[in-house]
Amino acid sequence: MKKKRSVRISCLLAKLFSLVIFISSASFADSQISQEIKTGSEAIAHEEVASTFENLVNQFKEGDFNQKMEVINQITLLKDKRARLVFQSLLNDRLFYSKDVSQRVYSGETTPNGYRMIDVTTGQVIGEVNQDSVTKIKINNRLRKMLRTSLAQLDMTVKDPDIRLKAVKSIGNDLNEDTVKFLRTVLPLETDNEVRTAIKASLAMVDLHADDLKVRLDAIKSLSVTMDSEYNTELKKLVDKDSAGNYLEQDQRIIEAATNAIKKIESRVSFYEHLQTLFFGLSLGSVLVLAAIGLAITFGVMGVINMAHGELIMLGAYTTYVVQLLMPNHIDISLFIAIPAAFAVSGLFGILIERGVIRFLYGRPLETLLATFGISLVLQQLVRTVFSPLNRSVTTPSWMSGSLEINSVLTLTLNRLYIVGFTLLVFLILLAVLKKTRLGLEVRAVSQNRAMAKAMGIKTEWVDAMTFGLGSGIAGVAGVALSQLTNVGPNLGQTYIIDSFMVVVFGGVGNLWGAMISGLSLGLANKFLEPYAGAVLAKILVLIFIILFIQKRPRGLFPQKGRAAEG
Repeated sequence: MKKKRSVRISCLLAKLFSLVIFISSASFADSQISQEIKTGSEAIAHEEVASTFENLVNQFKEGDFNQKMEVINQITLLKDKRARLVFQSLLNDRLFYSKDVSQRVYSGETTPNGYRMIDVTTGQVIGEVNQDSVTKIKINNRLRKMLRTSLAQLDMTVKDPDIRLKAVKSIGNDLNEDTVKFLRTVLPLETDNEVRTAIKASLAMVDLHADDLKVRLDAIKSLSVTMDSEYNTELKKLVDKDSAGNYLEQDQRIIEAATNAIKKIESRVSFYEHLQTLFFGLSLGSVLVLAAIGLAITFGVMGVINMAHGELIMLGAYTTYVVQLLMPNHIDISLFIAIPAAFAVSGLFGILIERGVIRFLYGRPLETLLATFGISLVLQQLVRTVFSPLNRSVTTPSWMSGSLEINSVLTLTLNRLYIVGFTLLVFLILLAVLKKTRLGLEVRAVSQNRAMAKAMGIKTEWVDAMTFGLGSGIAGVAGVALSQLTNVGPNLGQTYIIDSFMVVVFGGVGNLWGAMISGLSLGLANKFLEPYAGAVLAKILVLIFIILFIQKRPRGLFPQKGRAAEG
């Protein structure tokens, strides 16, 4: 009995397993058929789009501009990747069709003997053809305006949010019924917050004049988070008054909302303008620090008033120019060669100046001032003889070109941003040299008490030569940085020599931290005073402040310590 029951259960399980396999096979077959149908449908749809695109492109050969506008709209809706080439070629007057029987449409580039053609529907390069064998497709200004908007709509489909943001701004310049509808369609699909804000602001420009009060208030709210001047101008129209002093806008709620939005925008703009000024102040301060930090070493250790320091900066800038002449095909890496080269050239010139002239004039500051001033004139004339008196332009590497746009108000230029970082790097390296090396220990010893250092066996003459060479080398490195901000000329150093002495005296003679803090402080002070006093008066005010400050603290912000310094 038990045996029969086991056989029945086994048969039932076998039937059940067969049923499951059958259902799975059927399901798999159905899904495979469904996928084949879907793939086939997609292929058919793709072929239909391709055929439609080609037919639409061929309609550009007609002379009716209104018809061409409708064709542009239809091609834009297709979202075909080939549309960009067609629109860009048409916008730039480079769309042609052949005069033969085929009358194919081409994108052409001008060559000495005709045009180099590309078939816009197949992407095939046709090669060079004679000008008489093709006819240019004509457009007018209305079509150009429409093409720019259509290209912007195509840009809204790319992954890069920066491109989409520019596309929204471009579309916002030509708002009409179609573009407004397009923006309302893409708004729910947009994932980037900045692009969404820009879309809302563009739509708000339309909704600002709607009949519905809530829609108008929402539009004002959308514009309140922007900083573009055109939006602020549009909001100010809502709070305009007539000659009798009455508001042109009738609804008080709109007036209050617009007033609050204007205050928010102007407050935000003011904040970012101050940040922009802060950045310019830091970049100017960084240049001053680079220019003065070498002087702080030589002046602090040796007590030499080196009026040729500016010309050592100039030599570093000219070294950068020469390196680029030697590496015309490698501009992007030439700066990395120019930095050590400028340090070596200016450093060697510094050692020659110290060994040849200054070592005979220690203890006579007035004579060193006159001697180094004479050397500065000699170096200027040497550069004029070798390179001519004309300014030379140094090419900025591609990785330092351009700017980092934070928003419509705050833009950070990359060359100045790199110079701020480069200044910090040079400062830290120099600080490590003076704190962690034997040369640094001997420099500190000589700067604090020269007689005691000499009595302890330190070769002060060697220290003087190396210190002057180090300070001069840093001046050459400063010249490399300055070459990225201005033209290189024989008078480059004269621009920064006075500022360098101001930084050294204000910060404390021989103190690196003092040079850093005073340089950045003077740069910031200059830039924050310039909007109110002008560039020249701002410098005069800073100079007056330093004179008054030195009257109170003759040794500067961070005076040297040691018996010699205190004496």
